[in-house]
Amino acid sequence: MTEHDTLTSEDVTVDATPAVDAGEVVDETTDEATESAGSPEGARATDPAAGATSTPSGRKAQLEREGEVAADFLETLLDICDLDGDLDVDIDGDRAIVSIVDSDEGRVPRRLVGQGGSTLDAFQELTRLAVQSATGERSRLMLDIAGHRAERKAALIELAKEAIAKVKDGSEREALSPMTAFERKVVHDEVLAAGLVSESEGAEPRRFVVVLPA
Repeated sequence: MTEHDTLTSEDVTVDATPAVDAGEVVDETTDEATESAGSPEGARATDPAAGATSTPSGRKAQLEREGEVAADFLETLLDICDLDGDLDVDIDGDRAIVSIVDSDEGRVPRRLVGQGGSTLDAFQELTRLAVQSATGERSRLMLDIAGHRAERKAALIELAKEAIAKVKDGSEREALSPMTAFERKVVHDEVLAAGLVSESEGAEPRRFVVVLPA
């Protein structure tokens, strides 16, 4: 970890308006149409008025910028809190991904994930606001800590495969447990790839996915 000056309000100015509604931290740009359709993340059109960001190269540069800003913010935060951890930055589709991983100096404290990922969600929202403050654009950046989201995604894929197998064996309907919008999107994508149909039912925060025959 590199040394940083103490973080002050002048260093990071964060808009007090939350990027998502209070309560569950979800993927705010995953509306019901995109979620249920299982369409690729990068398929959404960008406003031509945005200029360079409407082109693939311009969008990639924007996502790389988001990742850099987020990494600088999180590195400073870890230094202030005297916590171990290295930062990995990547791009997945139309989203920047920043991961705090174990370093040579020590492991990332698992308490930063929190019960059910609640603390991780809070850190992600704070990081998105810092990126928005620096870039002027709302961010869909995904933050992972100690591989929690990666492990959750793998578990969701296995859960979806089990439901898919039951439907292909003759079940008319397989309802899964309530999930966040991002988690539902993971399931929808897996069901779509298997040639079946899925829908979201219920109301937040108890909204869930139902897997159906094609």
